[in-house]
Amino acid sequence: MTNPIALLVGWVLDLIFGDPQRLPHPIVWFGKAIAFCEHRMNKGAHRKIKGAVTAVGLIVCVFIAIWLLRYYLLHLPSYIIHILDAILIFYCLAGTTLIHEVREVFLALDCSLEAGRAQVARIVGRDTSELSAQEVRTAALETLAENLSDGVIAPLFWFALLGVPGMLAYKMVNTLDSMIGYKTARYKDFGCWSAHIDDIANYIPARLTALLMIIASGRLKLLGFVWRNGRNHASPNSGYPEAALAGILDCRFGGPHYYFGELFDKPYIGENDRELTTADMKKAVRINRTAEVMMVVLVGLCIGVCQ
Repeated sequence: MTNPIALLVGWVLDLIFGDPQRLPHPIVWFGKAIAFCEHRMNKGAHRKIKGAVTAVGLIVCVFIAIWLLRYYLLHLPSYIIHILDAILIFYCLAGTTLIHEVREVFLALDCSLEAGRAQVARIVGRDTSELSAQEVRTAALETLAENLSDGVIAPLFWFALLGVPGMLAYKMVNTLDSMIGYKTARYKDFGCWSAHIDDIANYIPARLTALLMIIASGRLKLLGFVWRNGRNHASPNSGYPEAALAGILDCRFGGPHYYFGELFDKPYIGENDRELTTADMKKAVRINRTAEVMMVVLVGLCIGVCQ
C-alpha cells in the first residue's frame, strides 16, 4: 500500500512541473512498445487475435513489472519505495500539461486562426486544418474535459484500487487506445481489444469525473443534463465529462469531425451553440482543478482508512 504522502508529493510535482520534457518518460516507452508490436503483428490474417494478445500482454507485463519492482525494494528503507511511488504517480498524472496546452490554444487564437489550429493540433487527433475559431476553442475544451478523466481521475481511481502497478497498467491501457483504438481501416481489427479494454477501464472514472465536475460547479441540477447528453458520443465514456462541462458552460460540444482523413459524424452534446470565450476557458480550468483536488483528497482518505 502506498503512503498517502507519496500520493500528495506525486500530485504536487505534476502541479508544479507537468510532464517532464527532458526526462525519460514511461509513457514514451509504452508508446514505443505498442508501435513495435503493431508494426510486426498488424498484418496478415487474425489481426483481431493478434491485437488482443498485444493489448492484454502489454497491460499484464506493465502491472507485473511494477509489482515486482516494488516487491524487491521492500527490504530497503521504506522511504525508498515512497520516493519511487511519488515519481511514478507524478509520471502518471497529466492535469497540468493539458491545462497549459489549452491555455496556449486560446492565446494562439488571439494571434491568428492558423496559430490556433496549429496549437490545438498538438492535443487532438482530428484534422484541424479547416477548423473555425469556434471549432478550435470547442476542440480544446472537449479535450480538457476528456483529459480530466483519462489523465487524472482514472489514474487515481485505479491507483486507489490496485496501487501504483494498477495506475501504470491503466496508463498502458490509455496509451493503447490513443494509438491503435480507432475504427479506421488500419486499426479496426488490430485495435479492437485495446478500444474495448479502455472502455471498460474508464466506465466508472468517466462518470465519476462528471459527478466531481458538477459538484465543483455547485450546480447539482445539471446531473440530469449529463445523464441525457452523456450518451451523445461515439465513446461510451467520453461524453459524460464533456456533457458536464457543456452544461456548466451552457454551450454545445460534438458534431462531425475528420480523423485520419475519415469523417466521423459525432452527435452534439448540448444545444446552446454560442461563441466560446477566454472566460469560458478559465472557468473550465477552475472546474478541472477543483475536481482534481477533490479526487486527490478522496483517494488519500481511502488510503489512510485502508492502512
